[in-house]
Amino acid sequence: MTLNDLANCQQHGADVPCTTTPTTCYYRSQHSTETALLKVLSDVLTAIDEKKVTLLALLDLSAAFDCVCVDHDILLSKLQSRFGLDGSVLAWIRSFLSDRTQRVCFGGRLSAEIALIFGVPQGSVLGPLLFLLYTAELFDIIASLGLTGQ
Repeated sequence: MTLNDLANCQQHGADVPCTTTPTTCYYRSQHSTETALLKVLSDVLTAIDEKKVTLLALLDLSAAFDCVCVDHDILLSKLQSRFGLDGSVLAWIRSFLSDRTQRVCFGGRLSAEIALIFGVPQGSVLGPLLFLLYTAELFDIIASLGLTGQ
């Protein structure tokens, strides 16, 4: 898979080949928040009909890719080992993440510049996709516990 493949999938709404489970709705054609909600509702109602214990835990990661939780070294390692990115594509992403700084302007005053060693550049098109790839193993962990993730 190349960076161009990922970008085309994201831009045109096609299925991203690294989606970890067929029930995952992000970056898949003909899938949306509504699709995800209908799937969850269907699963909950089916479990109730079968008299199974049902627990619904919701985790909002909508702004998480802008935070400090993405370690660049771990992300680059996952991109290479799990998703097969290497060579110039991996070098380009490393360059994209490296040597970034940030300042904040508040009340007309500008803060000191600090180096960003975690997270992805805020407002970038690539940021949300990198975060999804960074957290892709979450579904493996959920499945290893005998649970179903949506």
